[in-house]
Amino acid sequence: MTSNDPAHIHTLFQEAFNSRDIDSLVALYEPNAVLVVKGQPVTGLAAIRAAYENILARRSRMVLKTRSMMIFEDTIAVLHGDWTVEAATVEGGTRSGMSTEVVRRQADGSWRFVIDDPNTPR
Repeated sequence: MTSNDPAHIHTLFQEAFNSRDIDSLVALYEPNAVLVVKGQPVTGLAAIRAAYENILARRSRMVLKTRSMMIFEDTIAVLHGDWTVEAATVEGGTRSGMSTEVVRRQADGSWRFVIDDPNTPR
């Protein structure tokens, strides 16, 4: 998997999430991207940053594996990922789910999220 591979964004996301690096997380999104949080879309980098500030405050750890990928004309891809989040405390428990993301190739060959829905029904 290379940085030109759309699925590489899952690796970058997991690394940034687990190190609680909010700047690196936000940098994975296009300026007008949509992140679905608790069933509600939040749009734009400022709103996405605020959402991750709340999420990362829980100090959870994530494992994210690409389940499937479909690429259109080497510019847009749809990814599905299986994720597991383990809370920092026993009371927080472990959750798992499937995500669906639309990513777009950037001028430098990297990929960024356009739409990110971490809770896709299975």
